[in-house]
Amino acid sequence: MRKLIVHEFVTLDGVMQAPGGKDEDRDGGFEYGGWTLPYWHDDIGKTFAALMKDADAFLLGRRTYVTHAAAFEPMPAGDFFGDMMNAPKKYVVSKTLKKPTWRDTTIIRDNVIESVRALKAQPGKNILTDGSSQLVHALFEHDLVDELHLTLYPLTLGSGKRVLPEGLHTTFGLTSATPYPSGVVGLHYTRKR
Repeated sequence: MRKLIVHEFVTLDGVMQAPGGKDEDRDGGFEYGGWTLPYWHDDIGKTFAALMKDADAFLLGRRTYVTHAAAFEPMPAGDFFGDMMNAPKKYVVSKTLKKPTWRDTTIIRDNVIESVRALKAQPGKNILTDGSSQLVHALFEHDLVDELHLTLYPLTLGSGKRVLPEGLHTTFGLTSATPYPSGVVGLHYTRKR
């Protein structure tokens, strides 16, 4: 059985919304987009690259998929980050996306939870999910998340989309904690069954 890993950039108060850019996601009047940028350290990227070595698929919600596709699909072969992000198969959950905009994409339109269970049962490496707050909440609610990789930033935003859905009761065990020079901490949790 393949592992499904949720990887998120998150604030101390659990916000995951718009970590990478000012206008990435303004839902709910969110004004703090790009909050990760002042804390970047190359070791954060190295940790993500290590995580990607054991993954051969992305599972994303439509908005995150569209943002990623626009950023990575145009990157030329030979670009380290572009090659890493473009190589895996992509699965996007959407009822509105007309056609794929990123290479090697399958659109999941119906029976999302059953489709994810079937995907996990297929042979292959890990499946990685990032962003995709609505999808991530559904994955947690149906006990489909095997590992949680949180890159925890030392700030609070007070509002915004959260990593964990309201009312969720689950247990994860800490596998590792990695502090970075910028004050960010990488936290790796494994689901306790």
